Amino acid sequence: MAAKQGLFIGPRLRRIRRDLGLTQADMAADVGISAPYVALMERNQRPVTADMLLRLARTYRLDVSELAGEDEDNQLARIQEMLKDPILSDIDVAPIEVAELVNTNPGLGDVLLRLHNAYREGQLMLADQRVENRNGEDDRDPVADVRRFVSARKNSFPTIDNTAERLASTVAENGGLAAHLASRHQLRVRRLPPDVMGGSIRRLDRHRHELLIDEGLSPASYTFQLAQQLAHLELSREISVALEEGTFGSEGSERLARRTLASYAAAAIVMPYAAFARAAESRRYDIELLSSQFGASFEQVAHRLTTLQKAGQERVPFFFIRIDTAGNVSKRLDGADFPFARHGGGCPLWNVHTTFQRPGEIQTQWLELPDGQRFFSVARTVSSGVGGFGQPKVQRAVALGCAAEHASRLVYARGSDGASPTPIGVTCRLCQRDDCAARSEPPIGRQILLDDYRRTRAPYGFSDK
Repeated sequence: MAAKQGLFIGPRLRRIRRDLGLTQADMAADVGISAPYVALMERNQRPVTADMLLRLARTYRLDVSELAGEDEDNQLARIQEMLKDPILSDIDVAPIEVAELVNTNPGLGDVLLRLHNAYREGQLMLADQRVENRNGEDDRDPVADVRRFVSARKNSFPTIDNTAERLASTVAENGGLAAHLASRHQLRVRRLPPDVMGGSIRRLDRHRHELLIDEGLSPASYTFQLAQQLAHLELSREISVALEEGTFGSEGSERLARRTLASYAAAAIVMPYAAFARAAESRRYDIELLSSQFGASFEQVAHRLTTLQKAGQERVPFFFIRIDTAGNVSKRLDGADFPFARHGGGCPLWNVHTTFQRPGEIQTQWLELPDGQRFFSVARTVSSGVGGFGQPKVQRAVALGCAAEHASRLVYARGSDGASPTPIGVTCRLCQRDDCAARSEPPIGRQILLDDYRRTRAPYGFSDK
């Protein structure tokens, strides 16, 4: 319906009123109409006019887009994406039916999306190898819980992205993050030496109205910490709504998920979705150029690239992994259907494990799994910690990759289309390659054959049964 005739947004109006803790009579008194009229608008029996939209926005300090339909567009795109799931492929749902559902029953749309996310989380949980504790019960690992939560949503949280994008615009108008924190939250940003910070890199002192930041942080890390604090202050509601859709095994899991989403929101403030997605395409996913443009680190940009899967505005689907020198995985994002090892070490033939020999240098590699799937990987070492003599620093390696069919869109794959892929496995215990000299242990289900007369290049020989 045309804007001058009004919008039928009853369910959203009811949700906002309830979120504000208001009765229909309260809202009616606030905006100067009768309570029965509020009830009619919430039941979609009366449209919300443009004048009423502005009154509601001014009265409750809301963004007009929060009232006027952006959520429906997001929900429509998400439900259309949900219907592509193979389990639903035999159900013919016309686009007009989806649009009608979103317009008239957005709450039911939320129910469908939440059920589908729960289903995907359950599938990921079944795929995981479970660890048993001494009592024989499931040991719910908070890190695994959060990985499932993020993976089930393809590391994409559109509501957080949309709100962060609007917030980023306001921050720019106010003169930057520090100025915005001062004007909006009366917080003065101070940078202090590491010994004064007492092991913290960021600390909010509400009593003194100060945000304390370790002065040894790099410019990109400093900016990110300001954005993360701002996310906790102004995107708490959006983060809480996203968490309500998750299934967590413990309070610790949910707290870790909240921190993860706060980091997601911080990246969305520093690298707003639309601008970042356009830049990524125009610069052919050159991570270093994007780092310079947005004032972010190599790792922050690589991580942000995995989040560009907003329904209807998707870019290259990437996977991401971060490891230390011992091969321990500290971050993993399954955004391109790459079969990461859930437990144990990865394949040593993947050059993410050898980047430590050439610190700071970008290394590329074509990969081929035993089943024939091919991927393209970009890997480099990164450092974290604070500057200054004697301050601890940690060196890790990160790898960003995509399926082979998307590699031509990356600047890193230019001229390498004919390169032979490196044959790798998920992990030795799940890899059935017979001739791998890098193998550290035999695969599950294969019997070792001992040969007293011949020593092959591979450390083990196996029977075919």
